[in-house]
Amino acid sequence: MNLPAALNLVEPLDRQTLGERAYAQLADLLISGRLAPGEKLSLRSAADVLGVSIMPVREAVSRLVADRALEVTPNRAVRVPLMSAAQFRDLTKVRIAIEGHAAAEAALNREAGDLGSIAQAEDAMRAESLQPVPDLPRAVELNKTFHFAVYDAAHSTILVEIIRALWLKAGPVINLDLLANPERLGKGDAIRFHADVRRAIAAGDAAAARAGVAADISGAAQVILSRGGLAG
Repeated sequence: MNLPAALNLVEPLDRQTLGERAYAQLADLLISGRLAPGEKLSLRSAADVLGVSIMPVREAVSRLVADRALEVTPNRAVRVPLMSAAQFRDLTKVRIAIEGHAAAEAALNREAGDLGSIAQAEDAMRAESLQPVPDLPRAVELNKTFHFAVYDAAHSTILVEIIRALWLKAGPVINLDLLANPERLGKGDAIRFHADVRRAIAAGDAAAARAGVAADISGAAQVILSRGGLAG
């Protein structure tokens, strides 16, 4: 039986599913800061860890390169891009605008379940910060969980997709800084800003929610820029 020519463009479902899964898991490594700026990514090792062949990983990496979340060096190595101070400042401004808007929308559109998720995430990060020796990788993950609980409460798929794209670039920088400088967690700025955002969203105060997220992002950015650890 002859098949329509258009079907030649359709990938097998299993392969497409594996490629999507590989992309999602590698993207989460970047968003969660478990891959650092300049760190090289072995496609073979990634395939072994994910339990797939190298082809889905190659496809996922190609997508992440297109997203500018990964880059291919002249010697064909794949790595997390380094970021200059100017690039980081620009990214920070965009994050404040977009993520602040999402927080404001969350204050206006949140539902009871959203408030529960935000409260749970904020409580968990606060509890971790109070530990005698905080688990920093867990704190990094909890920070991401809190932020995306807020953004999910905006009930805008497009907004969350845009924010995930921003975090693909920002995650390695902001989370690496927290891991390298644990006093940031103990000092409590992020904890205080998170509490402000939680209260604002619960109260339906869009302006305060926007301001809280903006303060959280800009405060972390100022610390990172002051340490001079960025490229260029």
